[in-house]
Amino acid sequence: MQVETQKRYYTPEEYLELEEKAEYKSEYRDGEIIAMTNGTTNHNEIAGNFYAHLKFALKKQNYRVYVADVRLWIPRYRQHTYPDVMIIQGEPEYTGKSTTTLSNPCLIAEVLSKSTKNYDQGDKFLYYRSIPELKEYILIDQYQHHVMQYVKTSEGKWLFTEVEGKSSTLSLHIIDFQISFDDLYEKVNFEESEESGD
Repeated sequence: MQVETQKRYYTPEEYLELEEKAEYKSEYRDGEIIAMTNGTTNHNEIAGNFYAHLKFALKKQNYRVYVADVRLWIPRYRQHTYPDVMIIQGEPEYTGKSTTTLSNPCLIAEVLSKSTKNYDQGDKFLYYRSIPELKEYILIDQYQHHVMQYVKTSEGKWLFTEVEGKSSTLSLHIIDFQISFDDLYEKVNFEESEESGD
């Protein structure tokens, strides 16, 4: 005989309270709390490279660049998540009383792993598209020189571009910024990435 276990649902406020005390990060998905998987060193190198080059390029401009520790709230789908890299134009719009959760990125970048790539390309992108300020979504492969880029047009349509190959360059649309794959993938060991499985 199978025993059904009662699934516990949390309010966003309960999640935030638990998250403040937690030893590891979790995402909030419309009542459910989902523990995040640990990232690989390659995942960290790529996110760090992208963040560092953006941070330097946007110095003294009206943009802010945030890396994975800053939380994003998506009200339409009741989601709290931690994108790998976010860009905010102007001032951040915070949710709640603290400065740990914001809601108005104009660009989000995710480094894909085997365990999250389908979610990042599917449901998560659906949630992200509900953010009015979001104009660009970047998905960076950590297993090969490959980037998927989605750009929102003035008519509200999302255009898809693929950039691949070791000698390629990623050019953003919403800001004047280019990064070569040499710089984006600096110190990334693809063999190590395949062995780790995530």
